[in-house]
Amino acid sequence: MANIKLSTDKLTGPQKAAIFLLTIGEEFTTTFFKNLDEKNIKKIGQHMSEINHIPSDVLNSVMDEFLTNVKGDRDIMISGENFLKQVVNKSLDKTTASEIFKVIGGEGGSVPFSDLAYMPADKLVGIIQGEHPQTIALVLSYLPHEKAAEVLKLISEEVKVDIALRIVKIGQVDIDVVNELDKVLKKEISKIGGSTKKIDGIEILANILNAVDGNTEELVLSHIEEEDDSLAEMVRQKMFVFEDLLQVENRNFRDILQNVDNQILIKALKTTSEEMKNKIFSNLSERASEMLKEDMEVMGPVKLSEVEEAQQEIIKTAKRLESEGKIVLAKGSDDVFV
Repeated sequence: MANIKLSTDKLTGPQKAAIFLLTIGEEFTTTFFKNLDEKNIKKIGQHMSEINHIPSDVLNSVMDEFLTNVKGDRDIMISGENFLKQVVNKSLDKTTASEIFKVIGGEGGSVPFSDLAYMPADKLVGIIQGEHPQTIALVLSYLPHEKAAEVLKLISEEVKVDIALRIVKIGQVDIDVVNELDKVLKKEISKIGGSTKKIDGIEILANILNAVDGNTEELVLSHIEEEDDSLAEMVRQKMFVFEDLLQVENRNFRDILQNVDNQILIKALKTTSEEMKNKIFSNLSERASEMLKEDMEVMGPVKLSEVEEAQQEIIKTAKRLESEGKIVLAKGSDDVFV
């Protein structure tokens, strides 16, 4: 498997696109892939699968370049920053979106302590723990709340209460003082190799490929397989396909069926195996099962794309139920479904 080390001065166009799409979220990227040509899908998909970490300076550089390009295009009469905010807010959860804007800053500027946003909490504590509690309070006040909470948990008991009180009373701070402290901490970070954002490019790409059409999915995977067959297999292992629902325990499978519209279910069954059909029929009431069979008999031809879309809707329902803690969906021969 390739181990790619990203550097701002060596990024190619496809790498920049891969970084941007990995950061911006699966929903936006799925739509983007559907409107992209075959050649670029191959290139970008390959790079996405190879990325494990995105250094904060690389993320900052890519986002700044995006904003500059959008703002500089006279044919696009929109604010690049506002556009990016809309995309990020629609594609990511609030926590992740907040972290993104902590890093890229407002109006193209640099936010103090942005290099700390993606640093592991234990490393961050190692850098700031020797500072005065007021200094630590100032740094934490600039970090995303979740990151600040992680750091505060790791600070010694006798100091964390003092820091918390100082955060409450922080008030106005001279920006020159903030900038100077930012410079000092950046030097400390450079001594330990900088901060990074943990990215599971394989899992993200697998989730994206789950949501695109079958042709795009096979296009990307076949290209990755040509370059690195083990990498392609890792992506496939992360993917969740409709037939994987056969592995779900019946009690949980019924929960999925109860949350699926009947018309979607009928379309999804058009190309599925007899085993899957039997599993569905056996987990419905006798009356509901008979009605479903009757509807399937009278349904005319359906586009393959509509069938795939219906199956994806059911997979999304299953994943939503999993996120709510009602079922567990796993991949691999040794995985257990409960």
